Amino acid sequence: MKSKQNVIQKKSYDFALRMVHLARFLITEKQEFVLSKQILKSGTSIGANVEEAIGAQSKKDFFAKICIAYKESRETSYWIRLLIDSDLLEKKVGESLKTDCTEIEKILSSIKMTTEKDFKK
Repeated sequence: MKSKQNVIQKKSYDFALRMVHLARFLITEKQEFVLSKQILKSGTSIGANVEEAIGAQSKKDFFAKICIAYKESRETSYWIRLLIDSDLLEKKVGESLKTDCTEIEKILSSIKMTTEKDFKK
């Protein structure tokens, strides 16, 4: 299921880069090691699973990877909210991250629903 770079591929990669920078900030500026690792793992996993979906061997494999990416986006959203509410992340920055994460989550949800409909045909 190869294709040239698509919207979700680009957005999830760009978001992963933001997560790398966020984790670095949390570690160096806030001395926060546990939450930084959690958000780094979930936030970069979204794009990694999108890439795996693009290289999927079947529709079932594609669907499974998209579902994982969707779940990782939900988890990342949780960590972002927690970082904002615990004052480890400036609200303006956190809201920007949350907006990007929500957009990715919506795109993945749409892909997931479309793929699921294909299975029912």
